Amino acid sequence: MQPVHDVNRDQTQVIEEDRETILLADKLGFHEVWVGEHAAATVEPITAPLVFLATLLAETKKIKLGTGVICLPNHHPAQVAAQAALFDHLSRGRFQMGIGTGSLSSDVELFEVGGDTDRNDMVRESMQLIQAIWDGEPPYSMEGKYWNVKIEDMARSEFGVGHFVKPYQKSGPPVAISIMSPKSNSARIAGENGWIPISGAAFLHPRYTSGHWETYAEGCESAGRRADPNIWRVSRSIVVAPSDEEALDYVLNPDGPMSYWYRYFLSSIKARKLTKYVAPESHPDPDNITWQEIAKEQCTFGSPETVLDKLVALRDLTGHFGVLTAMAHEWVNKAFCKRSLTMLAEQVMPRFSQHAETNSQLRAAE
Repeated sequence: MQPVHDVNRDQTQVIEEDRETILLADKLGFHEVWVGEHAAATVEPITAPLVFLATLLAETKKIKLGTGVICLPNHHPAQVAAQAALFDHLSRGRFQMGIGTGSLSSDVELFEVGGDTDRNDMVRESMQLIQAIWDGEPPYSMEGKYWNVKIEDMARSEFGVGHFVKPYQKSGPPVAISIMSPKSNSARIAGENGWIPISGAAFLHPRYTSGHWETYAEGCESAGRRADPNIWRVSRSIVVAPSDEEALDYVLNPDGPMSYWYRYFLSSIKARKLTKYVAPESHPDPDNITWQEIAKEQCTFGSPETVLDKLVALRDLTGHFGVLTAMAHEWVNKAFCKRSLTMLAEQVMPRFSQHAETNSQLRAAE
């Protein structure tokens, strides 16, 4: 859930629809949700995912609540450490901390982390400081390249002044990192640190997604750690309907939410000159690819049987991954979207999971 919403819609309404999506996902047995963070973009209006997720704590039962992601270059590590630890307690350990570099142009400009700034290096340092805060005790005297963490006045230490709240989960919540571009440096960093890799680019052509795993595995190897594909998350936009025709009509509706999402995404990809990463290999002119071409190529849509076949083909292309992450899209047609999510959970995922498990067992037997 980035989330992406038409800027002309009512902000209160779309945020409530995002809440409804997660409440339904919890009832349907979805394992987790990841919610994005963007400070300066009404198209992606959740400015503080922990605040948003806190509104769901009392209304959800099992679903794990994750940030997808906290853009670490935009925050002081001590602030992230303190707020994440608090949320971990509030959620009784249902928290998963997704982190990332942040790439939205307006936020990059706002927080002055563009140009030659190495945001990956900032993520490394930020997490080192956050973990040191969680693992350590005051006084703190840590000097970094980008931030310092210093608390030296221990005069009222007996009252806890100068101490940080530690997370509910031992050693802190699981950390995940969003991976976008092929051969992403974020994938290597995840492997080096034992973080959960999330191939978050549901718009990236799947032929590049396997490169995320390869780079992640290289990072694991360099750190002497075994790469476990069961923790790998792979994202796709998924639309399920009773028939292929109905699903296609929904996806290609020029006034529908999928049109808005793909046009918004295409504007970003063109600005970064990355269209070759979303176009099929045979496309004659990736720079002029249309949103309709991308939608038909990248969105996993159709009847339950068709969607199952497409997911099996995706897994054959990427190799084994442990968690399928479905992108959340706007609920303009609420009935259609609720039905799609329900059909995915009840008619597609049990069969896809069984297929994945069977194939994994056969591969292990070989």
